[in-house]
Amino acid sequence: MSFGANSILDMGRWALFASQVQLQVTGENIANVNTEGYSRRSVVIEDGPYINYSPGQLGTGVRAKEVIRHFDSMVEQMYLQQSGLRDKWGNLWEQLRGVEDLLNEASGTGISSSLSQYFNSWNEVSQRPDNYGARQSVLNDTATMIAALKQVDTDLALMQDRINSEVTAQVAEANSLMADIAALNKEIQTHEIPGENNTNGLYDERDRKVRALGELLDVRTIDNGGGDYTVMTTAGHTLVDGTSHFSLEFSDSRKTADYRDDSTFAGNIYFDGNDDFEYTIEFVASSAGSTMAGQVTSTANAAQFRVSLDGGVTWMTDENGDQRLFSARAYDDRVNVEELQIWFGSETNSQGLASGDFVAGDRFVISPHQGLYWVQNTSHAEEITPQLHFNGEENSRRITGGSLSALMTFRDSYVGSYRAKLDELAESIIWETNRRHSQGAGLQAFTFVQGTYGVDYTDKALASDSTGLAFGDRLQSGSSFMYVYNESTGLLASSAALDFDGSGGTFNPAIHTLEDVRDAFNRTYAGAVSATIVNNKLMLDAEPGYTFAFGTDTAGLYAGLGINTLLKGESPSDMMINEKVSGDLDYLATGHVNGAGEMNAGDNTTALSMYDLREVDVTTRTAMEGTTTQSILDYYNGIVGNVGSDTSRSEFNYNFYSALSQDLDERQQEISGVNLDEEMSDLIKYQASYTAAAKLITTADQMLQTILSLKS
Repeated sequence: MSFGANSILDMGRWALFASQVQLQVTGENIANVNTEGYSRRSVVIEDGPYINYSPGQLGTGVRAKEVIRHFDSMVEQMYLQQSGLRDKWGNLWEQLRGVEDLLNEASGTGISSSLSQYFNSWNEVSQRPDNYGARQSVLNDTATMIAALKQVDTDLALMQDRINSEVTAQVAEANSLMADIAALNKEIQTHEIPGENNTNGLYDERDRKVRALGELLDVRTIDNGGGDYTVMTTAGHTLVDGTSHFSLEFSDSRKTADYRDDSTFAGNIYFDGNDDFEYTIEFVASSAGSTMAGQVTSTANAAQFRVSLDGGVTWMTDENGDQRLFSARAYDDRVNVEELQIWFGSETNSQGLASGDFVAGDRFVISPHQGLYWVQNTSHAEEITPQLHFNGEENSRRITGGSLSALMTFRDSYVGSYRAKLDELAESIIWETNRRHSQGAGLQAFTFVQGTYGVDYTDKALASDSTGLAFGDRLQSGSSFMYVYNESTGLLASSAALDFDGSGGTFNPAIHTLEDVRDAFNRTYAGAVSATIVNNKLMLDAEPGYTFAFGTDTAGLYAGLGINTLLKGESPSDMMINEKVSGDLDYLATGHVNGAGEMNAGDNTTALSMYDLREVDVTTRTAMEGTTTQSILDYYNGIVGNVGSDTSRSEFNYNFYSALSQDLDERQQEISGVNLDEEMSDLIKYQASYTAAAKLITTADQMLQTILSLKS
């Protein structure tokens, strides 16, 4: 190769081209200074080939090798992790502030104030037990308390419904983003030529999509270069794999089974009802010590299982702290567990018969509410609904970040627990009120009364898990007294405790059924009171010429069956005043039947007992907290305190992760962000280079002209 004017001209041409590319890229940077997700570009230039020559090796100029983007993948990985947690806690904080506003007692119209007024009204009527104005005030304040409980529960339920709508929209957005990322990977694979043609714009777009996906759920990425790019959750569920993508699904209740290798059970689990918690059911070894758990049967040796509402970290216990065990029953003996009825049938028929034996460790998981599922294909979907264990730890096998995690954790673990505690509050108010009222007396005796609580089976023990009696688990062994009067004279005709065996036997909830209770009434008060069962509820009718009243009930039987009670229902949603009382104020129990069997209009024994309830410690039990003992007012104040504590914790975590993610974003911007001062400086520099290259071409042209003129 010879050197001369032509080689200098060629060198100038490449230098001109390199400067032109640098000016082009600099202009692109300046134009996109405010474009979100744009990464600063620069041109990699390198020496042209060198030629051995005399007097020494000579270069051929410069080459514009490639255009690169400035981006730190490691910083981006850390940012995605922290921003996911930021978005989670930020959304939680926003949602919890709504609950905090809902329970705000500053207005004086909340649950706490209505509870206080409810108790105070009993104090007022205790001073004038026979005053109908005071008696009506009790009912009015009772209705106000019920309305306050119902309104809060309704508002919390509406929050959950709104969350479901938001989750549906965000799941659709996440699926769209995953499809877009996979499509971008395909484009990158098509157009990318490593080291020559870098698809920088596609990379920027992909990173924008990944950031948007990271706002919805926790993600991490694996970049093997080009379109070989994987996005997955931190738990390992693949969302995008190169040009392929998976999907999320927000669907209705599901159930899954996990049998041990030696299990011979052939059938399926079924349930009815709805709850905010996921049920984990695990069979335990039989008492005989064998690993076999047993079969589905109605007998006492049925297989037994335990239940967890937080993924198997904690198991349900009774009031003594002992683990609760339930029996495997068929449809006709289905078992009540918290908010669900659970039973076992054949594989395809819920009322069919299952066969085979369970072994210890056989598990079922019931998700009775809408959940989030990772769909790998049409035959495989895995639940990834975020789950918060009752010890405060998160289930690391589910999603743990992003707004989807926040919304569903808020719906289930936060609002779900608040509603469960509110249910327990309402249940305690109903039970403790009815427990006292059912042993009291109003201004007149009864000729007819019907129980407000029914059973599913009249021939099963009232405390059985299969009976379906709302307060069956609160019944105790004991005596239940009744007084019978002559209707015309008002004199006591007879009084006795219910006789359950003909020889003075007392009530045992583990043995006696509703039919046994009916028979005990008919046996004990034959000829004066007739007991029947109508619509699975107890009904008492006085025979002509008689009336009756209720006395001491150490078993809680009257309250459990809804006899002579003030309140109906078992939760805020169905809580109401007994129509027997609201229809006739005489039946509001303010007094009691004294030792002589008399009902006195001025007696205030029951009214004072009701007023004392404001300070009396009562036993409450939830799956989250177990059994606690405190006053009703303190229990509600504890719910309010929990909401305040959860809100403060969310705010702190949001601020913490916001600071971390902001710092990482600033570090990324230091690398990929456009600095106008720097770009303007480069613009001047590249403009000068371009001018110099043009001058070099002009000089080479003059040399050629000189040579040509010599020939002429």
